[in-house]
Amino acid sequence: MTVTASMTTDTSSSASPAPAPLPVAKKARHEMEMFGDIRVDNYYWLRDDSRSDPEVLGYLHQDNAYTEFVMSGTKQLQDQIYAEIRGHIKEDDITAPVQRGPYYYYERTLEGKEYSQHCRRLAPNDGAPLSVYDTMPTGPDAPPEHIILDENLKAQEHKYYSIGHFKVSPNNKLVAYAEDTKGDEIYTVYIIDAESGAPIGKPLQRMTSYIEWAGDEAIVYITMDEILRPDKVWLHKLGTDQSADSCLYHEKDDTFSLDLEASESKKYLFVSSESKITRFAFYLDTSKPENGLTVVTSRVVGIDTSVSHRGNHFFIKRRTEECFNSELLACPVDNPSAITVLLPHRPSIKIQDIQLFSDHLAVYERENGLVKLTTYHLPTVGEPLERLQGGRTVDFADPVYYIYPEESQFCSSILRFVYSSLRTPLSVYDYDMNTGVSVLKKSETVLGGFDASNYVTERQWATASDGTQVPISVVYRKNSVKLDGSDPLLLYGYGSYEVCIDPSFKASRLSLLDRGFIYAIAHVRGGGEMGRQWYENGKLLKKKNTFTDFIACAEYLIEKKYCMKEKLCINGRSAGGLLIGAVLNMRPDLFKAAVAGVPFVDIVTTMLDPTLPLTTSEWEEWGDPRKEEFYFYMKSYSPVDNVKAQNYPAILVTAGLNDPRVMYSEAAKYVAKLRDTKTDNNLLLFKCELGAGHFSKSGRFEKLQEDALIYAFFMKALDMVSAASAAQTRL
Repeated sequence: MTVTASMTTDTSSSASPAPAPLPVAKKARHEMEMFGDIRVDNYYWLRDDSRSDPEVLGYLHQDNAYTEFVMSGTKQLQDQIYAEIRGHIKEDDITAPVQRGPYYYYERTLEGKEYSQHCRRLAPNDGAPLSVYDTMPTGPDAPPEHIILDENLKAQEHKYYSIGHFKVSPNNKLVAYAEDTKGDEIYTVYIIDAESGAPIGKPLQRMTSYIEWAGDEAIVYITMDEILRPDKVWLHKLGTDQSADSCLYHEKDDTFSLDLEASESKKYLFVSSESKITRFAFYLDTSKPENGLTVVTSRVVGIDTSVSHRGNHFFIKRRTEECFNSELLACPVDNPSAITVLLPHRPSIKIQDIQLFSDHLAVYERENGLVKLTTYHLPTVGEPLERLQGGRTVDFADPVYYIYPEESQFCSSILRFVYSSLRTPLSVYDYDMNTGVSVLKKSETVLGGFDASNYVTERQWATASDGTQVPISVVYRKNSVKLDGSDPLLLYGYGSYEVCIDPSFKASRLSLLDRGFIYAIAHVRGGGEMGRQWYENGKLLKKKNTFTDFIACAEYLIEKKYCMKEKLCINGRSAGGLLIGAVLNMRPDLFKAAVAGVPFVDIVTTMLDPTLPLTTSEWEEWGDPRKEEFYFYMKSYSPVDNVKAQNYPAILVTAGLNDPRVMYSEAAKYVAKLRDTKTDNNLLLFKCELGAGHFSKSGRFEKLQEDALIYAFFMKALDMVSAASAAQTRL
């Protein structure tokens, strides 16, 4: 491996590490030919199947050491930011309790501890449905708390620890939970006695986190194939070995993956098989799991269905080519073909989610870029279901915000949802669907003198190159910004998979806002914020709209004097890292600094390899480069393939060695090629977490270290490290 001398860096910290040389990856020419086109990858040797190779690991260690050395001058600032972020957290806290039968269930965090405890205590109303005013009793006379599982104890022997799902049996006697100890998202499922914690049988190995109870004596789970595609659903009877489990369904089409969820009524489990354009479903009767799966909706290319249950009806959210924003249907359980349209398709309103109750229906819809919540009273079970009329819509105060459903009791009239905005901490509400009364049950406590009224949140609209109006969510601190172009601004983007990057609160962001940063989210095409067509217009052969939308948002913010390009920073993760890499190649002059987290930047090479996780299932998202039209289109924007000899802004790239979604090698190759090709001396840093996966470290405080590093990187690039420290002390 070739190593060159270090660049000159700021090393003002008294605790600076020893000088670290600039890592320069060796070149080993690797040619890849398609359709008469030859791509040369000099860093192919860094790919994922080499993650245990001493030479690869040595290179990654060198890069980490170099990043630490270069950033050592910001150590004091990083420590300060970390302390600020942690200082906003109420470390000893509980989540909003959820009632299941005779118990309240909740998670507790303890001061100084990285992970949660899973707890419960008896409810005084003996399992009766919640009232909107009910509160879990506390104090000396309250029923005692029982700790079912303490993640802190489980995590002691692991560098990484995460629980995917934690499921309580219907009789509240047992718990099944999925555990990941590497960050590779390959789970082990344990079943324990809820009171004693004693194991029930042997752990179930190499699974997804999808688990549901089928009555009190069996669970249903999903396993993956060799490319980590969820492909088989199984029934496991307690007291038997995993080898005796029965396979309920095997999805052999490698463009499809399985998922699993329980109906709100808990009478059925729904197994769905989905690609990016097609989804169909089976049901399993939890009272007769041995009967196996029954088809609810058939497999028809281009039709996407999601199923729920209430009474003697299935409720089906269906998307077709004509009904692209979905319609809501109902059909008898014993006759799925007898369909009634409850909510028709509307071109400007997307049905995003529904939540069923014994007497009510809650519908989450997207209109003009925002989520709205409407509730309907349903006729008595057994009476005909007809088109829904006269729903009650919940009003929200902020101009941009986010709401999403939380677990609620099926037999109650109380709907629980979470509300947040860029200035409003996560707030759990119980909403009485009979009276329209909302009661705040739990609000995220933000310490350190936080006052939401000190911040302004706005919705702006940029005009894309084809005239499309692109929404931007903005937040900044009053009296801290001038809005004359001189303020630093961080613009975030994603724009893939129909994912919505909604404007929600993040306490760590206060360390930027309180230093005079403006924070903005570009809701670009390829995401789902503006409905299904918004997504369709940013994928496959229209993918470049994602990048030009982001550039248009950046130019709009400059034009409106939110910032100037010398103060404009950008950030994106995963597919958002692809966005960052693409726009850096297209318009490197427009940005001062960029962070690409676990970035999907080697798209052509990855999508040509069906042995890698996600490749086969994502040909309907990006295109199949084994077809000439897609090959050349994808190559035209692939970040690695379009690095060129030009000046780039300051760049920080992160990765996780165990990441199953975006291989660490993509980021490593991208940085190596940039170092070899770019013509400037701006910062180019790479940090690979060697004991984590796609979502960085697992501990709640450990994660804050990455935020502190990223924020300090932006401030270093903007030459405001000293000023940032001083500014914070004056607030």
